[in-house]
Amino acid sequence: MPAEVASLRYADVNRDVVRSLVETGPKYYITLACALGLTLVCFLFPWFYQLNLGIAAAGMNHPQVWGTYEASFIFWIGLSHSGTLLSCVLHITHSSWRKAMYRSAEAMTLFSLMVAVTMVMVHLGRPWFIHWAFPYPNQMELWPNFRSPLLFDVTAIATYLTGSSVFIYMGSIPDFAAVRDRTTGWRHHLYTLLSLGWRGTDTEWHRLGWAYTLLAVLIIPLAVSVHSIVSWDWASSIVPALHQTIFAPYFVVGAIYSGTAGIVTVMFLLRKYMSFERYITELHFDNLGKLLLALSLIWTYINVLELFTGWYSGASTELEALKYKLFGYYAPLYWEMILCCAIAPLLLISKRFRTSFVPMLVLSIAINIGMYTERFLIVGTSLSRKYLPDAWGLYVPSLVELSILVGSVALFSTLFLLFVKIFPSVSIYEVKETLPEAAELPKPATAERGGVQWQPVQ
Repeated sequence: MPAEVASLRYADVNRDVVRSLVETGPKYYITLACALGLTLVCFLFPWFYQLNLGIAAAGMNHPQVWGTYEASFIFWIGLSHSGTLLSCVLHITHSSWRKAMYRSAEAMTLFSLMVAVTMVMVHLGRPWFIHWAFPYPNQMELWPNFRSPLLFDVTAIATYLTGSSVFIYMGSIPDFAAVRDRTTGWRHHLYTLLSLGWRGTDTEWHRLGWAYTLLAVLIIPLAVSVHSIVSWDWASSIVPALHQTIFAPYFVVGAIYSGTAGIVTVMFLLRKYMSFERYITELHFDNLGKLLLALSLIWTYINVLELFTGWYSGASTELEALKYKLFGYYAPLYWEMILCCAIAPLLLISKRFRTSFVPMLVLSIAINIGMYTERFLIVGTSLSRKYLPDAWGLYVPSLVELSILVGSVALFSTLFLLFVKIFPSVSIYEVKETLPEAAELPKPATAERGGVQWQPVQ
């Protein structure tokens, strides 16, 4: 057990987490104002401009009808995977080091999914007709194609968003009760409503434990299936460089890879700016670094396999798409991706690097830059080199697209900044389970959850 955690007492956990909610300095408001301002200037205003002018405001053209909007959609869906998925896996395996970090990781999942949905709306030319895609009886006799991977996306993402929302809320109920008893005014009324009358009885702990574990078991295969279904949007086509069976595991590994890097970034910011140094320790960065190293090796292997299958096929279209990716117009982006996602993560072999906070932050940001580049290359180099040379084209993102990309990051930041002032960023009751003080309490037989004792919040 790290020395920082060993020195904590129950009262310290209560005080630190409640303080992060009720004590707000000017730096927070300045940061929130900047994030909200960027959301308005870089996301909403360019989107309204595009709605007024038309989709021609984007740089997409024939044959490149996909652009940064689709790349951003894949990126945000991928970023959402490691939060709830990693939390569920570590919960089932009884990994105690997850307990100080999983709440924020799950929030990252939730807000990434929300931003991904907005990117779909941005990609639509007339989003006010989105209801045409809903399966309901109508006089126009319009029905969605239930065999289309696009409809699979809607179903899978909606289910994953619902499951993630229920999962993070269910796990927060005891913490809402703890904050309810330590706040006054509007916060007290808010947390009284959110805690649903939680009293901390043995029966409540027992039911919450089993429900939480059951939901974790259900979410794991759902998270894997979501990005597999997203990959079918491209793999089910006959476009060179996209029609590959490796895409499902390729997308899933890439999603977990970028999501884990996103968790490292979030953990660093929470540790530094929310004063959670005693909860988010070197152990968390060390374990996340090991996971990043393993994922980078798997991701590199799948990339090599993708290149090999394209070369081994011997098809002229596949060879042309491969040559264009490696040595064509977007080649600098491809090798930047390899540098950020395959070569730089080898630094994680060193434990000294894994337990250094600033280098881990820089590496995590570099990995996600490389992963966004990967998603851009998927849509940028495929349609540009289809079967006939007279259908080839070049795609360069417009200022509107680049602005909306920056605005999507600002939108995510705004949602997360609001979250840390409403939801406890660190789980109060689960952190208490890891403290030496927990061993001194009586262990009620009816409060077990998978071999782990759930103690009422003190």
